[in-house]
Amino acid sequence: LEHFSSQVVERYNKPEVEVGTSKELLLNPVIISRNANEKVLIESSINSIRISIMIKQADEIEKILCKKFMRFMMMRAENFIVLRRKPVDGYHISFLITNFHTEQMYKHKLVDFVI
Repeated sequence: LEHFSSQVVERYNKPEVEVGTSKELLLNPVIISRNANEKVLIESSINSIRISIMIKQADEIEKILCKKFMRFMMMRAENFIVLRRKPVDGYHISFLITNFHTEQMYKHKLVDFVI
């Protein structure tokens, strides 16, 4: 991930994976799937990467636990710097990692947090 200014607005640096103004800066999304209920979507661009995770929910108890845990995490999204407040549609939790995060944080700690 590297610093990349917007091609549309001068002195403007937003995560291209979120904004999507320049299609040539986006890479092909990758879906890693164990089954229909467990999968990870990895979307990357020149200056950011978005990781979305779908968690297995076999029965009602797991659905309730997942919903409560995700709600707990989303309410504290500003404390978990890379956590998005709203996940991508169809997934339970999403992380947005930008070039600024990789410059300010230890990369191995960032990977450990997401995993």
